[in-house]
Amino acid sequence: MSLPYSLENSTSRILTISELNRNTKQFLEQNIPLLWVQGEISNLKCYPSGHWYFSLKDNAAQIRCVFFNHKNYAIDWQLKDGMHIEALARVTIYEPRGDYQLNIETIRQAGLGKLYEAFERLKSKLENAGLFCTENKKTLSNFPKQVGIITSPNTAALRDVIATMQRRTPSLPIIIYPTLVQGKMAATEIAHAIEIACRRKECDVLILCRGGGSIEDLWAFNEEIVALAIANSSIPIVSGIGHETDFTIADFVADRRAPTPTGAAELIGQDHSELNHHLKKLFAHLNQSVLHQIERTMQKIDTFSYRLIYPGNKIQRQAIRLHYLTKQLNNTWKHVIEKKTWKLNQLRKHLLTNSPNISQTLIHTAKLAMSLNNGFSRYTELRLHRIKSLDSLLAQLNPQLILKRGYSITYNISDGSLIRSTKQIKPGDNIQVKFAHGSCEAHIKKISNV
Repeated sequence: MSLPYSLENSTSRILTISELNRNTKQFLEQNIPLLWVQGEISNLKCYPSGHWYFSLKDNAAQIRCVFFNHKNYAIDWQLKDGMHIEALARVTIYEPRGDYQLNIETIRQAGLGKLYEAFERLKSKLENAGLFCTENKKTLSNFPKQVGIITSPNTAALRDVIATMQRRTPSLPIIIYPTLVQGKMAATEIAHAIEIACRRKECDVLILCRGGGSIEDLWAFNEEIVALAIANSSIPIVSGIGHETDFTIADFVADRRAPTPTGAAELIGQDHSELNHHLKKLFAHLNQSVLHQIERTMQKIDTFSYRLIYPGNKIQRQAIRLHYLTKQLNNTWKHVIEKKTWKLNQLRKHLLTNSPNISQTLIHTAKLAMSLNNGFSRYTELRLHRIKSLDSLLAQLNPQLILKRGYSITYNISDGSLIRSTKQIKPGDNIQVKFAHGSCEAHIKKISNV
């Protein structure tokens, strides 16, 4: 920690009271974090502005506190002198007077912090164990035969529950399982009462009943032994504990939670007037359905009776219809025959009109055959004459005949070309000379162009 002003300049710098208080306030607020303090309230004053002023004290000291209205509006319980509280506060100074004080951020009743921590630990433990799962909840009977109430006798909450159930369902029997609902032994007795009710099997549903109170007053319903007894109960349990804003571990484990004990009674006890009204509506609906069914049945009977015919009449009708169908068939068949006969006559006339003259056709065919034969003979003679002419011409051009007259054909051996001039050869070339019969090879020594 360091002061705003060092000792070196303390003699050369003189502070005003305002500066001193302001510097001290800055030092406290900057070097001391938010902290929890506990003590007893005294000299509580609530101003019309909504700000609360009081002192917190213990056996040896006290300190002024201020709780501004924009921070205390969420407190839903009344502060009183002599009450022990825990406050989350900032250490500061009220500059105009130099008063050392606490600016409160929030408060709680002393000891509640530990209770809330214990509540959250057990809630998390049981939730992880599956005791809050909807699948594990037992179903309540719509019409229970007997209801059990686990509570302390002669309490206002019990009287409210009984009065509500007698008003709504006066014929529903009630069994009370007496137990403590507050104090150190309350949790054990509540769990024991649940076990007794399950062992006796007298009721279809159980109500855990307890009026409103502080968290300490309701703490028995936040004990693990009670939660396990509820979870292990063979009878469905409805929790009706405290006010609507109060929540206990028993509420989470129970099969159903009601906001108040009276709400639990209304949840279980069907209102007999509402039930009678509902039964009347059901009876009227059933009566109307039966009447409609009777009317539909009577209408069906009328329809069937209309459709019911004496067998002789039915046979006669069928005979008349058969006669009609026979007549229709004969007329239709007659019409078909007439149509086919007319078509056949038309085809016969057409055939006669277009009938060929076979004898004349045969004479014409014979003439055509003779003409074809004569023409083919002339064409053959012309072709043979042409062939003979070409054969004679081919014989004249046959090189073999030329060779027989003493001529020869000379080829270049190197490329097989026909030699027609001395320009195609030179001395030293090899040539081949073909005669009419056979051939020979020769070597050029000399070339003469004469």
